[in-house]
Amino acid sequence: MTMRSNFDISLKQLKEMLLEMASLSEQAIKDAIDALIKQNLEKAQKIIDGDNIIDEMEHKIDDKALLMIATQSPVATDLRKILVAIKISSEIERIGDMAVNIAKSTLHIGNEKLIKEIVDIPKMMDMALEMLTESLTAFYSEDVTLAKNCAEKDDMVDELYGRLVHELIGYIPNNPSASNQITQLAYVCRYIERIADHTTNIAENVIFLVTGKRYDLNS
Repeated sequence: MTMRSNFDISLKQLKEMLLEMASLSEQAIKDAIDALIKQNLEKAQKIIDGDNIIDEMEHKIDDKALLMIATQSPVATDLRKILVAIKISSEIERIGDMAVNIAKSTLHIGNEKLIKEIVDIPKMMDMALEMLTESLTAFYSEDVTLAKNCAEKDDMVDELYGRLVHELIGYIPNNPSASNQITQLAYVCRYIERIADHTTNIAENVIFLVTGKRYDLNS
């Protein structure tokens, strides 16, 4: 087997590990929002306790990437592919952290009666996770156009975030006893907005991978 074949196989394995890690983070986000809506404190705690699995995946990806650099001496585009994989794994790990933060907010709210049905937060989550799927597809297929599409969707998430936080703050004067709950829900909105930001960072890395140029999708 040639050196090129070895590298291609290792790179494919690295990408598959990234997709597996992303799948874990995505499921953690979905579970965290579900726990919030249903005020399932046990489920929220399980998300917090299970975060180490995603962290371990990041370590395995980093170790494999570094081994590829050490044993196969990649240069130019090949080296960029490995370095981008390391950066993307870091972004995915941070997305997993946002699931933990949402779960912690759920625990802070506890069994307190919700001031309103949670409807728009799941919509915001769906938008952010759609971005994540597209950015990872762009990475796997090295599709610059698909990566750039994340910019428009990030703006949509930002707009919804601003509207939801403004709406939540508006509840405080008439519901002072629910200020903790309102604050935690605003935090959850912020965490989802951060998921979209991390996803945009993934898209930017895809563009760097393909073109070798830095690109700010938030500009």
